[in-house]
Order: sequence, then structure tokens, then C-alpha cells
Amino acid sequence: MKKVKVEDAVGMVLAHDLTKIVPNVFKGAAFKKGHIIEEKDILELKSMGKNHIYILELNENIIHEDEAAIRIAKAAAGKNIYLQGPSEGKINFRAEKRGLLKVNEEALYKINSIEMIMFATLHNNTVVDKDKSLGGTRIIPLTIEKEKIEEVENICREHGSILDIKEFNKYKVGIIVTGTEVFEGRITDKFGPVLKNKMEYYGCENNIKYAPDDKDRIIKAIESHINEGCDIIILSGGMSVDADDVTPSAIREYSTKVITYGSPVLPGAMFMMAYKNNTPIVGIPACGMYHKITIFDLVFPRIIAGEVIKREDIVRLGHGGFCENCSECRFPSCSFGK
Repeated sequence: MKKVKVEDAVGMVLAHDLTKIVPNVFKGAAFKKGHIIEEKDILELKSMGKNHIYILELNENIIHEDEAAIRIAKAAAGKNIYLQGPSEGKINFRAEKRGLLKVNEEALYKINSIEMIMFATLHNNTVVDKDKSLGGTRIIPLTIEKEKIEEVENICREHGSILDIKEFNKYKVGIIVTGTEVFEGRITDKFGPVLKNKMEYYGCENNIKYAPDDKDRIIKAIESHINEGCDIIILSGGMSVDADDVTPSAIREYSTKVITYGSPVLPGAMFMMAYKNNTPIVGIPACGMYHKITIFDLVFPRIIAGEVIKREDIVRLGHGGFCENCSECRFPSCSFGK
């Protein structure tokens, strides 16, 4: 690039977008990269505080910011991602479909370790709607060495895409509300409606059964759901160490593998995760009835995205696993689960 006075730039090609800002009215590119400077542009450029501008003057080893952003973004974008831009040297990533955002954190770190390149994203495992902005990338200067962009491309080839959206499966979910007092009709079930609403939010078909605090009856209800073709089993209540709470015992006896009983998340300490062969079995403690957001909201999206939950996944939730119980819940726009 070559720096010239605006008076001397007539007929030359602008090397980058020039941003104009009118407070509370407009912020955007007044002149786009590639614009051929005309005599009439000089007054406007000076009113924007531009007495000098950069004119495009590149060689084969130097890449302009727009080309750099395009190459980085194309290398980094994975499934169900589309690109927006470049504008003013930046490209944004957007969700093509609703689902679970997956971020390759190790590869992202390596890219941001390359001097003069930036790449910012939302948190890994964020639930996103269609067209949601997921992140953006650009180079810091107006031009960059070709070898640095090639380094980014090599990282993406080595690690795979940086951003992907995993679509949610339309699973059939079998819900079991446990508790003798609910089963016998002595109190109104308040847990079932909460879970049904969550299933509807995620687009999952669901069916509710009730079982008393009896291990064999709970196991029978689980078997019944599985025989009816349910892909996921959710049991609510009866998860504590109370003498009448037998749900964990039922899950443990019926499952082929218990992932965890207990989690480093509040609310959700008494959470249980297990599998009967390939069928996830989830035990939700009573907090799921009273708190809008719990560990369930951190784990369930990953299950319906087709992930197999491991103990390590639960253990890692401890960092950021403390809900502040804000007077107005803004999840997921908060620190919980991050």
C-alpha cells in the first residue's frame, strides 16, 4: 500500500473501506475498498478527517484485509455455518440452522496466537437459533503476509473446522415423575409441566408416566418408555439421600453404565447421568422444578445434538457452574455454564 494525500489520490484505487461515524445516526463504510477516487470525493474525505489515504499497492506475498478475512473464514467455517461480509475487513459467522454451537477451542487458540490475526466466537456448546451471529474474524493491519494466512489454513486442515452447528435431533423423550405423593394424587404434579415445556422448546416429542417411590415400579416405568420407542429417559425427583428417595437406585440397577451421580453445578448437585446401552437416562433433582435454569439446561442440548456424555464433560462444568440466581434470568447471556 501507498500513503498519499487525498488531493493526489484522484483516479487511484482505495485500499480499504473508510468508516464514517455520525453519532446516533450512522456508522458504516462511506467508501468501499476498490473505489476509484474522484474529484468530488475529496471534500467528503476531508470532512471525515481523512487528509491522507492508503492506495492499493500489493505484491504477490502481501494479502489485503478482505482477502485475508475471506480465506480465514472459509477455512474455519464448518457445518451449518454461513458467512457475512467482508465489511471493513471483517467477516461474521452466522448459524444456518438452529442447534448447538461447537467451537474447536484448541485450534482457535492457535489461530489467535498468530500475530496480527484475531478470531472471536461465542462460547462452546451455546444453543443458537438460525441466523444467530456466532463470531467474527479479521486481520489487525490493512495487509498481511501471505504465509500467516497459510498458517491459519494449515491449522484448520489439521484440526478441522473451528465453528460447527450440530442440529438438534427430534428425539422422543420419556418422562417419569417419581414420588408416591404425586402418584397417589395427594399433591399436584408441578415437575411434569416444566419438563414438557422444555421438551417443546427443543422440539422433542414427549410422554409422561408417574411412579411411586418404589425401585421396581420406577424400573418398570423406564422399561415401558423404552419399549414404546423413547430415545431418552428423564426421571424427575427423588434424587437425594432421603430414605424414601429411590430414583438413583433404580437408575443404577437398570443402567448398563452410570456416568455420574452428583455434579459440580448449582443448582443441580444431585444430578445423575447414565446409559442403558445407547439410551441416555437422566435424573433431575428437585431444583429442576423451582429454578428456571439448572445443570439440565447445560447437558440436555448436548444429548439431543447426538453427543455421548462422559464423566469428564460433567466435571468440567464446575468452572462457571454456579448460578447467581439473578432477579431477572438472562441465560444464556450470563456466566452460568461458561
